[in-house]
Amino acid sequence: MKVITLGEIMLRLAPEGYYRFVQAVSYGAIYGGGEANVAVSLAGFGVDAAFVTKLPKHEIGQGAVNKLREFGVDTSLIVRGGSRVGIYFLEKGASQRPSKVIYDRAHSAIAEASEADFDWDKIFQGATWFHFTGITPALSDSAAAICLTACKAARQKGITVSCDINYRANLWTREKAGEVMGKLMEFVDICVANEEDAADVFGIRASDSDVTSGKISHDGYKEVAAALIKRFGFKQTAITLRESISANDNNWAAMLCTGNDFYFSKKYAVHIVDRVGGGDSFSAGLIYANLQGMPAQEGLEFAVAASCLKHTIEGDFNIVSADEVKKLAAGNASGRVQR
Repeated sequence: MKVITLGEIMLRLAPEGYYRFVQAVSYGAIYGGGEANVAVSLAGFGVDAAFVTKLPKHEIGQGAVNKLREFGVDTSLIVRGGSRVGIYFLEKGASQRPSKVIYDRAHSAIAEASEADFDWDKIFQGATWFHFTGITPALSDSAAAICLTACKAARQKGITVSCDINYRANLWTREKAGEVMGKLMEFVDICVANEEDAADVFGIRASDSDVTSGKISHDGYKEVAAALIKRFGFKQTAITLRESISANDNNWAAMLCTGNDFYFSKKYAVHIVDRVGGGDSFSAGLIYANLQGMPAQEGLEFAVAASCLKHTIEGDFNIVSADEVKKLAAGNASGRVQR
């Protein structure tokens, strides 16, 4: 079993603790990015996971490669070239003050990559799964074209394709996202979304739900999942259900639709250490569950538990084992010291 993920890994710069940008006198530097986060999670579960991107040959680009290698990700397919690594600045929220992200990723190596940079016959050799998110095609028209070519190649080779819609309003408009993602969805087998993604990109809204106030209607989310499957023919649609109490405390759950069947996970009350990468860890958990042949309910519980644990870990990456996730999914949620 080999999983290929395609996307951008960035340098994350964040003030210490809960300092605001305007207070910062220094920034901590780590690496992260949607599909890279998925690859790291899967590698931690023992899956052969490779990350595909384009990175400069200089030391900052090499630092990203080294960090991926540190966590067991195959970096042999990364193309080297271009002039810069994308950056994002993160200000952690607290209580009623939300977190804030500022991007500095224009003209990054992957955003300026061309289709000729990637040999998909070579990349997909021995692969069984391909994953990308809606962030990657939002980077540039050329990145969108690369995603489409990859999806077509995966379909031709019988490789399962998954996508997290991951709409980012500061990267493109709703209209452009709907147009580009609509074409890509034709090749997707498993879709991960939340209510905001479905509404912003495809105009599909959950009735009797309000994510801002934390109000969630199970029937409304069933409608969203069914509408997505009807429009695009997905084999599975997963929707994460986040009830935001404050920047520090969320309730976290998810639902899974497989055709006409709907499954809802248990709900976790999460005190957040770092929520960046929460959705990516869910996607990785769902991919792993499918690769392991878990029944739908068991697989959903695994994915939600994996994401729950990510919220407790600093940085973008979900540094947990499959055994740790399984213990939480089985009900060991006390947080007691393990000796």
